[in-house]
Amino acid sequence: MGREDQIEEREVLDSIFPDEITDISETSYRVSITLDVLEYGEDAEEPPVICLEVSYPEEYPDVGPNLSITSPPNATRHSRLDVQEDRDQLMEALQPTVEENMGMAMVFTLVSALKESAELLMTERADAIQAEKDQQAAAREEEENRKFHGTAVTVESFLQWSANFKKEMQDVEDRLREEKEAEDKKKKTVKDEKKLTGRQMWEKGIAKGDYDEEDDDAMPAVEKLKVAA
Repeated sequence: MGREDQIEEREVLDSIFPDEITDISETSYRVSITLDVLEYGEDAEEPPVICLEVSYPEEYPDVGPNLSITSPPNATRHSRLDVQEDRDQLMEALQPTVEENMGMAMVFTLVSALKESAELLMTERADAIQAEKDQQAAAREEEENRKFHGTAVTVESFLQWSANFKKEMQDVEDRLREEKEAEDKKKKTVKDEKKLTGRQMWEKGIAKGDYDEEDDDAMPAVEKLKVAA
C-alpha cells in the first residue's frame, strides 16, 4: 500500500514539476525551487534556487519522508540566504507541515511550505536592511534640519543672549571712550610742548623789549619777521 502511494505521488509531481524534478534513485528525488524575492533599489540579484531532496521510507506516507535541503551545484550565494547556515531553520519550519499531513501524500505541500519559509526569511532580512537605511537617512535629514533651523529660542536663552549682548556693547563703548581720552590727552601734550614760554621766545630773538624773569609766562612783544623776497 505504501509503495503504491509513493509511485502515484511521484507521477503527480512529474506533471507539476516537469523541469524541476530529478530522480536520485527509485525511492528518492530532488525538486529545485526558484524563490521569488523582493528586491530594493539597486540591490537586485539573481533569484536563488534551493533544492528539497526527498527519500521515501517504506512506510511513507504513514511516516514522514526523509528530507534534506541543499543548493544546486555551483550556485551563486545570495546575500540574504545561505542554505548551509539557514538549513536548520528551514527544516524546523517544515516539521508542522509533516505532522499535519501524516498519512497523506505531502511532498507538494512540503515544497510549497519550504518556498514560503525561505522567501519569508529573505523578506524579513531585506526589511531589516531597508529599515536600517531608512533610519540612517532620517538621522541625516534630522541633522540637516537642525543646521537649517538653528537652536530653538527659549525665554532663558534669550535673556542670556540679551545680557551677553549688552555687556559686549558696554565693553565696546568703554574701549572707544578710553581710546578717545587717550587721543585727547596725547593732542594736549603735543600742544603744550609746542607752546613757548616768554623766556624761550626772548632767547630765540623773536620777542622785543626786556624779559621779566619774575614773570616767565609773560608774553613780550613779538617783532614781525621779515620774509626774504
